[in-house]
Amino acid sequence: MKNYIEERAVEIANFIVNSNATVRETAKKFGISKSTVHKDITDRVTKINPSLAHDVRKILEINKAERHIRGGMATKRKYMNKK
Repeated sequence: MKNYIEERAVEIANFIVNSNATVRETAKKFGISKSTVHKDITDRVTKINPSLAHDVRKILEINKAERHIRGGMATKRKYMNKK
């Protein structure tokens, strides 16, 4: 694996841990696709730094558990703005 890819993967993982960001927010910040963020976190960081990967996985599990709430709030804001 190339150095810049490893560096990006670790940087992405640190960003998620420090800011509790979602995959979508992370992809937007780094200007890459959600698929790339997911690949970096699940495959690359696991090989580079397993403990960091574990921390990221915990945050992503929390985000996954809360996503239906965030979606509902977004829909509510959408219809509140139409009135």
